[in-house]
Amino acid sequence: MSTVEDFRRDGAVPIRGLLDDAQVEALRRGIERNRAEPSPLAQGHGDDRTFFEDFCNWERIGEYEEVIRDAELGRIAAELMGSGSARLFHDHVLVKDAGSTDPSPWHQDQPYYCVDGRQNVSFWIPVDPVALESTLEFVAGSHAGGTWYMPRTFISQTALVFDEGELEDVPDIEADRSAHEIRGWELKPGDAVAFHMLTLHQAGGSPTLRRAFSVRMLGDDATYAPRPHPTSPPFPGLDAELDAGDPFDVPRFPLLWAAEEES
Repeated sequence: MSTVEDFRRDGAVPIRGLLDDAQVEALRRGIERNRAEPSPLAQGHGDDRTFFEDFCNWERIGEYEEVIRDAELGRIAAELMGSGSARLFHDHVLVKDAGSTDPSPWHQDQPYYCVDGRQNVSFWIPVDPVALESTLEFVAGSHAGGTWYMPRTFISQTALVFDEGELEDVPDIEADRSAHEIRGWELKPGDAVAFHMLTLHQAGGSPTLRRAFSVRMLGDDATYAPRPHPTSPPFPGLDAELDAGDPFDVPRFPLLWAAEEES
């Protein structure tokens, strides 16, 4: 079974050696700069604040832009999505300090976003070794039916983006893990997991430093979808650039690969 077939069937697949050593080191520098100079979107989670995340920094952190544009991310994303193009949606850095006990609960990503469409992929790329107990876990095939679950804050579980009750809640995967086909992989720096934005996933705490960089990509069928409440991340002023149903063809979402450019 090929990587593309695995991705489309399971909604998550490991990609070994996606980045080379120089690209991994560039991301490490970028992540440390990001931690020292967080954006207004940065958040710290948990009582001990040992889980840090930040969004949408590729334009101000050169190491991020360098890797996003120079790696094969766009071409690979388009192949996985079955799309004639791949466009950057946003970057997302996630850092769990050594000993972090703060979990990332089971959730999907797409309900947090202002995106409709099925052609999408996220690359989750660690720059530190990730053991099985600290890796992302996925419910294989959970993207296939197209069900959207209620997006909530990770700690307080407050409803986000949609009105309370508009979407059903994420099922309690932990109540009976054996009822689900759960996948997760030990990863080396530069390895990645590619997953669909509707695939249910979660991660526990980490006994060691775990720095990861995510790149969210959109394909040909992705369109702008205004929501009742602010999305995560928000895109201030986007409603002045795009109407509902428009493709994301504006500079803040750069085109990274297109089939016609390869011909």
